[in-house]
Amino acid sequence: MARKNLLQGIKRPKGLDFEHLEDHQDSGRFIAYPFEPGYGQTIGNSLRRVLLSSIQGYAVVAVRITNLEDDGSSHVITSEFEMIPHVIEDTPVFIQNLKQLQLKLPDDIETLTVAVVKQGEGSFMASDLAIEGIEVMNPDHLLCTLAEGAHLEFEIQVNLGRGYVPAEENAQDINVIGALAVDSIFSPVQKVAITVEDYRVGHRADYDKLILDIKTNGIIRPSDALAEAAKIMKDHLSIFINFDESSVAEVEEIDEDEFLLREYLETPVEQLELSVRSSNCLKNAEIRTLKDLVSRSEDEIAKTRNFGKKSLLEIKDKLREWDLSFGMVDFKNVKQRLRQGKTQDSEGK
Repeated sequence: MARKNLLQGIKRPKGLDFEHLEDHQDSGRFIAYPFEPGYGQTIGNSLRRVLLSSIQGYAVVAVRITNLEDDGSSHVITSEFEMIPHVIEDTPVFIQNLKQLQLKLPDDIETLTVAVVKQGEGSFMASDLAIEGIEVMNPDHLLCTLAEGAHLEFEIQVNLGRGYVPAEENAQDINVIGALAVDSIFSPVQKVAITVEDYRVGHRADYDKLILDIKTNGIIRPSDALAEAAKIMKDHLSIFINFDESSVAEVEEIDEDEFLLREYLETPVEQLELSVRSSNCLKNAEIRTLKDLVSRSEDEIAKTRNFGKKSLLEIKDKLREWDLSFGMVDFKNVKQRLRQGKTQDSEGK
């Protein structure tokens, strides 16, 4: 089977529209259209799954907590059920707070252990970890509250990863002896919502418009997360292609006005609602669409077998209602009307 025109006739988006949401850099709306019917939901669901599960991010994988005594001795917390001396919160609460840290390591660093010593009454905040090149996206996040007499060292290991990793699996990659492994949620993408709306092209209103709302934790921009998800999908699908892609002809790119006009001219002549006699004359002349009709001159139509003057006048009147005429070459006014109609449809929604 010839594949040269494999993409011919398949509607594909010509670009991607972007809007910031809630005046935050970590939230964005992406709009793409037109898709063939059903493609919007299929592509949207696939992108959503990859965005939520497969984008790399950073998370705490382990923590070693050492209580430093005044006499120089020390004690390491060996269980999450053991109380941390001079800390108001229970150990499970402290570990839960660690899981909510939103951190970013310097480029090319996949793991880093940062040590923080806290002494005396006060708060251990996420901002205390903003050392050694670490970026903290939620600096006001409270990790724990220290009471008077506290003297503690926290050694926190941060790794690069994907998705959710349980503590049991993280325990295999601990760099600090005596550290407690914790569950990790690496994904920097916090929320993805997809909406698929009908989109009109010419007289067809069943194409898809895909809307993706993406929120991240600030470690990665929504646009970059979407690009990475698309790349992951593309690489997974490439193994199914068993032919040379260069053999597939590039589909001609046309502007929006031309796109609407082509769809308009593909309208079947039956939609002109002509009399039976006129319809039969067009059928016998193998004139199926408005394009077939307006590409012929009035003389050509008049010379068609069994085509009377009455039928000719009827068709001319109908074409005029559609802003068309025989032998038409200038479609500027038609394009303008189609553009206005599309704008009104969009505002109506």
